[in-house]
Amino acid sequence: MPLLARSVQTPLHIEVRRGAVADLGKILADGRISSGGEVAVVVGPGLGERVVELLRPSLQSAEVFVTTGGSLDAALELSGKLRSGHYDAVVGIGGGKTVDTAKYAASRWGLPMVTVATSLANDGIASPVASLINDGIKGSYGVHIPFGVIVDLDFVENGPERVNRAGIGDVISNISALADWELAREVRGEPVDGLAASLARMGAEAVLTMPGDMSDDAFVTVLAEALISSGLAMAVCGSSRPSSGGCHEIMHAIDSLFPRTASHGELAGLGALFCTFLREDERRFVQMAECLQRHQLPRTPSDVGLDADQFVQAIDFAPRTRPDRYTILEHLAMTPEETRRKLAEYDDAVAAL
Repeated sequence: MPLLARSVQTPLHIEVRRGAVADLGKILADGRISSGGEVAVVVGPGLGERVVELLRPSLQSAEVFVTTGGSLDAALELSGKLRSGHYDAVVGIGGGKTVDTAKYAASRWGLPMVTVATSLANDGIASPVASLINDGIKGSYGVHIPFGVIVDLDFVENGPERVNRAGIGDVISNISALADWELAREVRGEPVDGLAASLARMGAEAVLTMPGDMSDDAFVTVLAEALISSGLAMAVCGSSRPSSGGCHEIMHAIDSLFPRTASHGELAGLGALFCTFLREDERRFVQMAECLQRHQLPRTPSDVGLDADQFVQAIDFAPRTRPDRYTILEHLAMTPEETRRKLAEYDDAVAAL
């Protein structure tokens, strides 16, 4: 008998609105995640006091843990603390570092995880992946997809604008990642998951052309939903393929060679624009360049403080960050001299817009 359907893991509850943190107890109960509020709440050092103050009325039984997230060591330390308690779920509240730390720690003990995003820096808020630094190198670790994903627009509004704008770069990089996936199908016969591709593409297309900015609730809501869809796309196909191509290879290369240059989303957007130029897709190149400019995101290596030599070095190193992945970078297999020529042409093309 043919397979007529497939089961897809998705969060039980997704909510994007203002006031979500204050209503967290009710949201957890309504979502059948925790009826009594006996949860472990994980926050970063910057949010601790404010979050606890908002949570106490609705989650009196919660235990709060403060973590300086972002590393495997921090995630393992948190995991050890969770082992000694009895919790219905783990609730990670904060930005990507805090959420990824909580995701990893929860998965270690098979505890349901709820993401409460207070920033929109990247698509990790709903993905089955935790990005953590180990021995100075950022790695991706498989985790269970969150049972709930909540975005509190009040916190997003009051967060660093540059951090939130970076999520735009991460979302629109899906367009480049999907083009790389199609290239891999044409050249190597790699299968493309149509559902995963659709989820990754829809959000990216919406953000690419939607008017408004981070001061507009309608735009921020679409951005949040696009980031969630991107995470779900990864869960559907079981890998980061629909949201990570040459764009992310460049991002990881810069992170490895020149740490703290710029954020994940900023570098993903820059990498996507460069890869789109290499594909000679003029329509997409113009669309993406205009979107990045509209939202004050980097478009050239100099925008993130890299000179031509450093960027050429990053492009040469990029394929080594994902040895199993076929993208426009592997397809062209450019020498450093060829990359330098392409970069000069790219800079001229961006300046001409």
